[in-house]
Amino acid sequence: MKTVDIKEFYELVKRIKEEVHKDVVGQEQVIDDIVIAILAGGNVLLEGVPGVGKTRLVRSLSKILNLPFSRIQFTPDLMPSDLIGMNIIEKDENGKLNTRFQKGPLFANLVLADEINRATPKTQSALLEVMQEHSVTVSNQTYRIDEPFFVLATENPIEQDGTYPLPEAQMDRFMFKLVMEFPSDKELVDIVNMTQVTMDEVAETVVDGDTILAMRKLAKDVPVIDEIVAYAIKLVSSSHPELRDASDTAKKYIRYGASPRAGQNLITAAKIRALIEGRYNVSYEDIDALAYPILRHRIKINYTAINEHLSCDDVISLLIKENKK
Repeated sequence: MKTVDIKEFYELVKRIKEEVHKDVVGQEQVIDDIVIAILAGGNVLLEGVPGVGKTRLVRSLSKILNLPFSRIQFTPDLMPSDLIGMNIIEKDENGKLNTRFQKGPLFANLVLADEINRATPKTQSALLEVMQEHSVTVSNQTYRIDEPFFVLATENPIEQDGTYPLPEAQMDRFMFKLVMEFPSDKELVDIVNMTQVTMDEVAETVVDGDTILAMRKLAKDVPVIDEIVAYAIKLVSSSHPELRDASDTAKKYIRYGASPRAGQNLITAAKIRALIEGRYNVSYEDIDALAYPILRHRIKINYTAINEHLSCDDVISLLIKENKK
């Protein structure tokens, strides 16, 4: 299996970001977090209004990472078989009927699930197995999806008519929830000028699937001291108002806390972030920075927080501050 050292890891990530910025203007934090998620083997839920470059970003990444890309437009009439595929009957050269599995668009390395909340819960549930297990089961037959595998789902925060809220079990399978902000005036000028030259992506290939898997393997070996693991776990558990030692912030502002998967994601993503920063050890700053994209879709704030005009990120900031005491 291919191997990558720390210096090479750092240089490859730097080149990946440089190539992405040939096609995408701004959105530095979103790009950083998506790269972390891909290298960590996680999925991303991306929230943003239409036209901010979500599809362009994923297409650009597919070229940079040299991975097959699939875009699925979610609609209310989309069926599970439209995603995972189906068994079809065909004749062989002898006229005998045989059953063959025809793979759906989920059988790619990078999958863009556009406007995921427009599909019915039945169709959304088809993603549950593939997002967690990286496999698809049809008629008691399981089909593995080639690694690396990454789902980036988008949703529009403004238009809610004809949409279906994502179930908590599915939300929990996203490593990050990222918010793609509307570009500034200067960035809008750069976007217009870029697209006047060409609408096609111009980024060049930097790595391939084997290199990504090698980078992921290196990250798993990054050491994390017990104190930082304990801090990450305490941050997750302190979001639960029903626990006996719940934090004051959770009791006042949180209705439901984050799942154990949030703790796993914090440590896994922190290792990647440390290597990207050029370090071979995880720091408290890594946990604090990643707490926002990892917890914002797993924590449900209550009416008290809403009445005090606090967002989920504001409540996470209070949790971080309280756990540092």
